[in-house]
Amino acid sequence: MPDTVDDLYQAVIVLSKDDQIKLAGRLLDNVREVESSTLHPAWAEELSRRSAQIDAGEVQLVPWEEVRRRAWESIRQKQSEIGNG
Repeated sequence: MPDTVDDLYQAVIVLSKDDQIKLAGRLLDNVREVESSTLHPAWAEELSRRSAQIDAGEVQLVPWEEVRRRAWESIRQKQSEIGNG
């Protein structure tokens, strides 16, 4: 068994994409089981509300890659503003 998270990551990235996705799902399920018992009721309500909005097609989902791109773009812009300020 790998000794560190980095060692585990290196072992996992050689798996097929399908196996990586299956593993990620199992890890998330495990975390959800732990968190569901400690989740504040207000957060549980918010998650239910947002899930219902998604199911009803009321909101437009943004892929993680786009969120990350926008976040880095915003950071670079703020850094530029600070550097020019």
